[in-house]
Amino acid sequence: MPNHPEVIRARLTLAAACAALLLGACGGGGGSPSSAPAPIPAPSPLPGAFADTLAYSGGPGAALSAGAEGAAVVPLHMSLGGKTLNYTATTGHLTATDTRTGLASASFFYVAYTAGTLSADKRPVTFFYNGGPGSASMWLHMGSYGPKRIVTNIPGTAMPSPPQLVENQETLLDHSDLVFVDAIGTGFSQAIAPKTNQDLWGVDSDAGAFRDFVQRYVALNNRQASPKFLYGESYGAPRTGVLANLLEVAGVHLTGVVLQSAIMNYNANCGVMNPGTLSCEGFVPSYAAISAYHQRSNPLPVDFSAYLQQALDFTSNQYGPAVNAFLFSQTPPPSNVVTQLVAFTGLPANLWSTNLAMGPDLYRANLLSGKMIGRYDARVNAPSGSALTVDGDPSLTVINATFVDTVRSYIAGELRYTARSTYAPTIDIINRWNFSHDGKAVPDTIPDLAAAITINPALKVVSMSGYYDLATPFHQTELDLLRLGLNPNVQLRNYGSGHMSYLDNTARIAQRADMITLYNSESVAQ
Repeated sequence: MPNHPEVIRARLTLAAACAALLLGACGGGGGSPSSAPAPIPAPSPLPGAFADTLAYSGGPGAALSAGAEGAAVVPLHMSLGGKTLNYTATTGHLTATDTRTGLASASFFYVAYTAGTLSADKRPVTFFYNGGPGSASMWLHMGSYGPKRIVTNIPGTAMPSPPQLVENQETLLDHSDLVFVDAIGTGFSQAIAPKTNQDLWGVDSDAGAFRDFVQRYVALNNRQASPKFLYGESYGAPRTGVLANLLEVAGVHLTGVVLQSAIMNYNANCGVMNPGTLSCEGFVPSYAAISAYHQRSNPLPVDFSAYLQQALDFTSNQYGPAVNAFLFSQTPPPSNVVTQLVAFTGLPANLWSTNLAMGPDLYRANLLSGKMIGRYDARVNAPSGSALTVDGDPSLTVINATFVDTVRSYIAGELRYTARSTYAPTIDIINRWNFSHDGKAVPDTIPDLAAAITINPALKVVSMSGYYDLATPFHQTELDLLRLGLNPNVQLRNYGSGHMSYLDNTARIAQRADMITLYNSESVAQ
């Protein structure tokens, strides 16, 4: 990327903002860029087990000399709705090869769960991945719709002790095969020489590698005729926009895409791009919802849906014009706008009058005296200076260690895959990532999604967001997707939860129902 001032400013902004926005659950922070080699695993006597003799690294210059496609293949079963569901877990690597050049670029680590007796042309397959950049798909894999799920107690501030890994009654495995895939440098995924991990750390190169993985999985497993779905979370959502277009261009037609807690256009997110200089219209309804949850709004809502609609109408009709005049012509905000913002949020009038384009960090710092509220789930809060606040987001700190420890033991234990290195749940690559895309310093991927829809007008798009998410607020996603026009195939679904909305027991059930509606909209039998 050229080092002109605009790009430098954008990168400096991203380095600071993304550290808060995208580290941890769906982000690229934490952990070491490489994993220390462990002893070479001894061959396991367990049926279907695979002892991988390779060591994997998340370092920027790391590369495998060649890809290997070994995998553990284990028959398993679970009780679902009072019935036994038999399934197969396949855990290992596939080589992503550019079908146009024949050159391999990466060895992707994945876990696939397959079930059912339908022929491949009728059985859906859904590809899941988290974002970051720099996050493995541990969160979706162990928290959402796989056959096993970690119990979290969200929005509570204590995980069950000892950790609980349970049969997931909200799994989607009875409706679709599920493939959880880790981005390059995370999990056990790594570039293949002459490519290095760093070469694949960018909007376009990352999506290209994911395209090649999907094509390889489809070809190897004869899933060309299967209904195919993408499910990307956080940065995984803009990846989905780019990836959907690349797959459609390559002739791999998708049935649907799911955008979980999406940040489709970085340029429109006031929590990323120079807070205080960009309209926060997409954030204000979230501020209203969060303040009501913490009983700071006045009056407190009796009907949450009506209250939220009032906040949305106010934001569009009054706050939006006022903040634009404030930013571009230094016009003081009208008193009635400030009064309504105070009523929605409980924050003082003088704070709003001088910070009309209030970013999420300032909002978080002032909502609850002596407490820090979560960025990913603002319902979660902890006393300032307490153990849950040391990483800057109590909603992540409370779950992180349990997820990391559990996914590592689960892969080696129940899935029977072992390697010479330690599974890397996250790597800190925000400052190494090439965010440029389509002529912009940071990505706007709505045009990519629009291009995919142009090629495949039947493509279904479902956006799933949480009302209490301050990283990728639901209304900003709505504003972004409005640019696609009035398309009945584009559906918006919002839930009373945070960024990882599926961690909430009520939201997860509602999301599963919406996913089943998506699958059944294609008249696909179970």
